[in-house]
Amino acid sequence: MSIEPESGEHFLPARRALADDVYDAVLALLMDQVIQPGSRASIDGIARQLNVSPTPVREALARLESEGLVVKRALKGYTAAPLLDSEGLRQLFEMRRLMEPFATRNAVGELTEENLDELERLCEDMHRSGEAAQSGEDRFKDYRDFADQDAAFHRIIAEHSGNALLSDAIARLRSHMHQYRLYFKHGVVDDTAVEHEAVLEALRRGDAVAAEQAMLDHISTSYTRISSSLDAPDAH
Repeated sequence: MSIEPESGEHFLPARRALADDVYDAVLALLMDQVIQPGSRASIDGIARQLNVSPTPVREALARLESEGLVVKRALKGYTAAPLLDSEGLRQLFEMRRLMEPFATRNAVGELTEENLDELERLCEDMHRSGEAAQSGEDRFKDYRDFADQDAAFHRIIAEHSGNALLSDAIARLRSHMHQYRLYFKHGVVDDTAVEHEAVLEALRRGDAVAAEQAMLDHISTSYTRISSSLDAPDAH
């Protein structure tokens, strides 16, 4: 069944590169579940909604497929990826616990002062973005900055792990970014930023063991927060 968004709900800002604007708009439709998980993402329907040709929509969906947010099936087109259930969430965080502490340990001594300063800026920005998001309307536009900053923090560390395949695997976990909405329903954004600061402090000291443990603690605590939120009656 094809689910097409209602007219007027999402629109493109002016004076930006069209391909990026269309990508952002389709991403928002997915994150806000205007295109519901598991439903068909109609190229023509989205193009009409955004008042653009099908070509940039097709390009956006191909990009989103590479990020795991939509699935393409032969003769059926694109479908929005399903949300994680509790078992899927457990498996996701099991993968994160295996990969990211190891990557963080290996990044010690590889991150430059410029990299460390960028991580510090991201921590500061996450505090501000979290405050703004929690005063919003629980839509993707309200929490996207936080989601992007969180992803960037983990990406920069992974990219300096000395293992390109590991870095790529960690980056692909971003396909489950629906989870970010749960942060804002339960007011734990600041906790997340503080945990990042603990990782950063260990990285600045050059303490590989402490950096690895701080990342493991952060991921384990994040799982506890998100899994309990997933079970809450108002989680979705």
